[in-house]
Amino acid sequence: MDNKHLSKPTTFYAIGLSYKKADADIRGKFSLDTNAKQALLDQATLAGIESLIVTSTCNRTEIYGFAEHPFQLIKLLCDNSSGTVEDFQKVAYVYKNQEAISHLFKVGTGLDSQILGDFEIISQLKTAFTESKSKNLMNAFLERLINSVIQASKKIKNETEISSGATSVSFAAVRYIFNNVENISNKNILLFGAGKIGRNTCENLVKHTKHEQITLINRTKDKAERLARKLNVIVKDYTDLQLEIQKADVLVVATGAQNPTVDKAILNLKKPLLILDLSIPKNVHENVQDLNNVALVHMDHLSQMTDETLENRKKHIPAAEAIIEEIKEEFITWTKGRKFAPAIHALKAKLNTIKEKELNSQRKKISNFDEEQAEMISNRIIQKITNHFANHLKDENTMVDESIEWIEKIFQIEAK
Repeated sequence: MDNKHLSKPTTFYAIGLSYKKADADIRGKFSLDTNAKQALLDQATLAGIESLIVTSTCNRTEIYGFAEHPFQLIKLLCDNSSGTVEDFQKVAYVYKNQEAISHLFKVGTGLDSQILGDFEIISQLKTAFTESKSKNLMNAFLERLINSVIQASKKIKNETEISSGATSVSFAAVRYIFNNVENISNKNILLFGAGKIGRNTCENLVKHTKHEQITLINRTKDKAERLARKLNVIVKDYTDLQLEIQKADVLVVATGAQNPTVDKAILNLKKPLLILDLSIPKNVHENVQDLNNVALVHMDHLSQMTDETLENRKKHIPAAEAIIEEIKEEFITWTKGRKFAPAIHALKAKLNTIKEKELNSQRKKISNFDEEQAEMISNRIIQKITNHFANHLKDENTMVDESIEWIEKIFQIEAK
């Protein structure tokens, strides 16, 4: 795990913050858009970081990677977001080695999601993997780890019911609308934003309302039109946003903007308006609540809503954890083998050298020396010796680095 740019050995860390301790405002400060993520990766390369991935979703922002000290990764995050080290220390977490590996498995399999069993994070991890690999920030360890997490996620999704039933932030938003807006069949719904959450919300709305009730606006109109053709809803220009808000009874905001796009200055309302902000950072300014006829609900509130579906999912956590343990153990075995394989190869080569010297000596001493039998017996002895050492190194209680150092010293070998 050494890096040619770094003078000290590096450690695998997971650093970040999530919905568990960081509220939407703090998560917004540390959120990274596409440009910020690219800048972070470029800065990591210049800093001599060997391997890392970065993810930023509405629920979490995390970096998994190798560093001499976790502050190197924390600095990358703070340098490329509006968050500070002080903010980070209040709400964040830092895991290393085994804890970092376990955390990534939990995140990637939906066990650490704001809504249990939400597998959207795995596509984010795949994207992060591709972005890092394109910049040569992916070593064999992290690549194997990501692939193991993807394997676990797929197996859990196929073999358990932890993601069964309709439950997501978008579904919770639609359920909230239906539970809190009277005569919804006669109300106008305006959806602002056609990203992933916006698309999912629109699809859920279409399932439960009349298409002509729903109007879609996005900064990039062609993106909205593609979705509208699929779902048969109305599209309006971004310049019509203020006018369409006046017509709406419900406004769902799900944009990817870094600053609020809706505030009380653009709300010239003649009737009550329910606003659901499904964005991180928040895209609806808190000042809209100064208006008497506005009700504002944020996604964190929606995510706290539990129902029978979520309770049913909890029953499948043990099965999911068993799958994680199985695949994680395979990964740990691989990492140990990868670490001690060079030492075992060097040991075997050393024993073969000793064997050849001894056989040459015996050939000169014994006239009817049985070459074939001597070769067979000595090879079997060498194999048994190396197997003993390999089994020792594979043992979970073994301090692998110390044992390898001992083997190298005793047999005067150097593993490469």
